[in-house]
Amino acid sequence: MEEVKFSLSEIDKTFARYKKDDIYDGVVVLKRNDGVIFNIGGKSDAFIDKNDFENFDAVKVGDRFKVAILGKKTEEGMICVSKKIADQIIIGSTTAEKLRFGSQVSFYVTAIKDGDLVSKLGVYDLIVPHYEIDIRPRHLGYYLNKQLTGIVTEINRDDKQIVCSVKMLKEQLQESLENQFWSSIFINKVVDGTVEKIMPYGAFVNVDGISCFIHISDIAYERVENVEDYLKVGQTYKFRVIKIDKLNKRVSLGLKQLSENPRKTLLKKLKVGDIYTGTVVKILAFGAIVKLNDVDISGLLHVSDATSSNDKRIYEIVKLGQKIEVEIKQIDIEKDRISFKLYNN
Repeated sequence: MEEVKFSLSEIDKTFARYKKDDIYDGVVVLKRNDGVIFNIGGKSDAFIDKNDFENFDAVKVGDRFKVAILGKKTEEGMICVSKKIADQIIIGSTTAEKLRFGSQVSFYVTAIKDGDLVSKLGVYDLIVPHYEIDIRPRHLGYYLNKQLTGIVTEINRDDKQIVCSVKMLKEQLQESLENQFWSSIFINKVVDGTVEKIMPYGAFVNVDGISCFIHISDIAYERVENVEDYLKVGQTYKFRVIKIDKLNKRVSLGLKQLSENPRKTLLKKLKVGDIYTGTVVKILAFGAIVKLNDVDISGLLHVSDATSSNDKRIYEIVKLGQKIEVEIKQIDIEKDRISFKLYNN
């Protein structure tokens, strides 16, 4: 009797018709400690690793389900298959069949080809053209293995191909955010904002996806020399809206406006008619600026309140640096003003 010779090439031919990710129905014919032997038709037995099952203990001989070809064989020569991947492909294909033009779809980027992002949705190939990836495109490697969501722009059922745009969805979301922002913003509203960029004269702040600006003069009541002493990029702070220009899409924010001006707090403690000793800190054409010695506040001493004479200049009455006694004449808290008259004038 002629001896039968076997070779690896001959064995491979028996599996030639099984392509990776193809789906087959089958039945469990044997359960082992490391997995199950699964018949996928005729004399073709396959192997499913025990880790492929969510509950391996519940698997029994005679169970029927679908599996996907993995495209590799065990040491025993059985082709490896997967129930888990088959389930994913079936779910993905079902999802793809329900998609229509304009539908939203989420997916994981599995490859990059010719600058386009590529994914699989069941048996469908999903493609995001390079010009539809993002509003502000990043390096392509950034998107690999990341989950994205886009809008379906083309579907080819025959070729099993879906084209979608991530950029279009982001533009729609941005427009929605902007409409919501401009319909809800108002003067004096307190908002949470994240500092995006610091400039020598202020900072750009993101509020609900909209870029706003805070000028250096609105950061603190004291003089601010360095914005970074008060604000840090990436940090979120509370701000008050102090100006809105809907026509030019601009919003100005304030940080110091969240608290009362310390000067106003001092003004509230003073009373008209109180007498204080002060120092002349500035000479003007119509009067002098006097800083009270006991209270850190300055006000105006008008020349008409320093003398009853109509022909005298202020510098003839008081000198720069001179200590004088003044009486509080008027306090205007809203306008942040205080005026004096020369005591015993």
